[in-house]
Amino acid sequence: MTKIIAYQGEPGANSHIACADVYPGWETLPCASFEEAFSAIGEGRADLGMIPIENSLAGRVADIHHFLPDSGLKIIGEYFLPIHFHLLGVRGAQIADLRSVYSHVHALGQCRKIIKRYGLKAVTTGDTAGSAREVAEWGDRSRASLAPELAAEIYGLDVLARFVEDEDHNCTRFVILSREALAGPRPERPMLTTFVFRVRNVPSALYKALGGFATNGVNMTKLESYMVNGEFAATQFLVDVEGHPDDANLARALEELTFFSETVTILGAYPAHPFRARLGNGN
Repeated sequence: MTKIIAYQGEPGANSHIACADVYPGWETLPCASFEEAFSAIGEGRADLGMIPIENSLAGRVADIHHFLPDSGLKIIGEYFLPIHFHLLGVRGAQIADLRSVYSHVHALGQCRKIIKRYGLKAVTTGDTAGSAREVAEWGDRSRASLAPELAAEIYGLDVLARFVEDEDHNCTRFVILSREALAGPRPERPMLTTFVFRVRNVPSALYKALGGFATNGVNMTKLESYMVNGEFAATQFLVDVEGHPDDANLARALEELTFFSETVTILGAYPAHPFRARLGNGN
């Protein structure tokens, strides 16, 4: 039986590429929005989901921080994809013909130099690959797309300029979502645990809640705060730490965190991607 993995975007998007990299041979399910992708996984129309959570240049993907905690889904893995954008135009177009360029807001923000160099009008679309499809449909030589090369192949566009991202270290981290958490004993490899929490309304609550990670020698790789339901007083924290909840030191740290928090929800414990070793070496 063919397995299905969902992603947000249209065929040719970076999320599509990530799906093919990690799960070659699986059927991909493109979704118009993150909310639709989450629903596809939760309802069983897809076995897994490949969801971007942060980019090295653009920062966090804000929608995910709001959808994930209440989705009931679990993180079972992560993947780091180097991001490359190409300037795509209709067949026969030249850069001198261009007047405007279309893409996702993050792609436009990551390719500012080429947009400025050629004096192009940047127009935001819902998706990188979707902008390539639209440019192909318009058939207008003055309009271009910023998208992965796969989108050029799918929609029959010419690559007018390659690797136009502002920085060559541009990279997106994806999380792999499932209806069920990873089962079985703890794998004998570096692990990550992701969770969200809200502290109690007492003095120094955040300081005390996080103190257990320091005293128990748990390395925290991410700590982000964001408002809940648009309320300034309601702040939730998203955290990545090294280790597994079954590890004695992390178990003690989580116990201390729970004491000073209103809620603690573990979103997943999963193997760290090998790319993290490069990050640790500064390469």
